[in-house]
Parts: sequence; structure tokens; C-alpha cells
Amino acid sequence: MTSKPMLCALQFAYEGRSFGENFATLQTLLEQTPDNCIALAPELCLSAYSYDAMEEAAVFSASVIPKLEKLSTCKTFGLTLIEKTETDYVNNFKLFHHGALIFSRAKATLFPLGEEEHYFQAGNPEEIGIIDVDGIKIAVLICFELRFPKLWEQIKGADLILVPAYWGTLRKKHFEILTTALAIANQAYVLCANGADESMAKGSAIISPFGEVTSDDSATVILHSFDTNEIKKMRRYLDIGLNHNAANGSL
Repeated sequence: MTSKPMLCALQFAYEGRSFGENFATLQTLLEQTPDNCIALAPELCLSAYSYDAMEEAAVFSASVIPKLEKLSTCKTFGLTLIEKTETDYVNNFKLFHHGALIFSRAKATLFPLGEEEHYFQAGNPEEIGIIDVDGIKIAVLICFELRFPKLWEQIKGADLILVPAYWGTLRKKHFEILTTALAIANQAYVLCANGADESMAKGSAIISPFGEVTSDDSATVILHSFDTNEIKKMRRYLDIGLNHNAANGSL
């Protein structure tokens, strides 16, 4: 990966559409992103919360894993999928890198207002930490996980924090404030991707370590470069101890 890969937030509507149609949209958008980029899609962008079709969604998710790996041949990208374990369904984040699935974990804090706990098994919050991808320390907070200060502590030292979301329009301001604060508090880049349906807040963005926001609610692909020098400069300028904090190390 180059030292200054492009960060790409994908933002599109997917509620009420077929799984195949949503995959086609995702594929089209990913093909518009540059090589060696890091791209992020909204939470459950292939199926939405298909509570009435969980089995079908899980089967579809399993069927597209090889296609998603192929789409990542020259880039890195993440999304969440409905998947089935031996005992239940999970909302699993997947990170693909240069043709391979390199990381997976289940959403650990389920959104009670969406009754997620009735349909999904919660993941292990201890699995939330930092992974190293070609020298870039990457962390992930899935939608509702963004609200928990304890989880912010677990990802201290990350260079890039991915936030795939399905965040409602009634709390749009919360989403924008929290993602910006996350970047400022961690002196890191935040790449957040939210759905663009009428009920969704949109607000997909790339936020710099200084808190500068690149966002466009009318766009399907939002781009901004990642620069490790900006992280180092911010952490030297205002030293709050992050230069020596690797947040429990890499997973």
C-alpha cells in the first residue's frame, strides 16, 4: 500500500432493494475507486436489516465472499454482512485486502431501539482493537459502537478508524459530532460510511486528525487522501501520549 492511499466512503440507498441489486451497486461504486485505496461501505449495505429474510441474507453473504475478495484485488475495503454461526446470526464486519479476507468480527454492541438483540448474537467487545495493514494501524467501530467511551479507549493509537453505519436521520447531528470528535480525540483519520435512504442520516465522511471534514450528502463516493505525516504532525503539535500508545497492540 502506498504511503498516501486514497480514502473512499461509499454512500448509497439500499433499503427495500434485492440483495443482487445492492451487490451490483456496491460493485459499480468500488470499480470507481482508485487502486490502492481504502474504501468503506455502509453497514449491511447488501441486505439492510432483513429481519424477515435472515437465512436468505446469510446464504447470499456466503455466496458473494469470493466476489468481494476479487473486488479487493488492488485495494482494501470493508463492509458488514449478515452471517450465520452454529447458534445464531451475527452482523459481521469483513475487511478485504488485495484479494483476500484478512479480518472479521461481529458487532459487539447491538442497538436496542432497532431490536437488534432479538435477531443477532452480540460479538465479543474484547475483539475490538487495532489491526495492522501494510503499516497502517486500522480500527473499526460498527455504528452504535461509536457511542461507547470504553471502546474508544480500546482503539487508542489507531491511524485510521472505520465506521460503517446505518444511522438514522433523527440523530444525524450525533453521528457527525461523534465521528469528528473521534478523529480529534485520537488524532487520527476517521472514514465513516452511512446509508443514503430517506430514513438515514447520510453524513458519510473522511475526517482528518485535525478534525477537518470532507463530506457530501449528495455524493455516492467521497474521496480524500490519507497522509501519515498529518498524523505524526498533529501528535507532535499536541502531544497527548498517542505516539507511545498502541491500544493493546495489534490483533
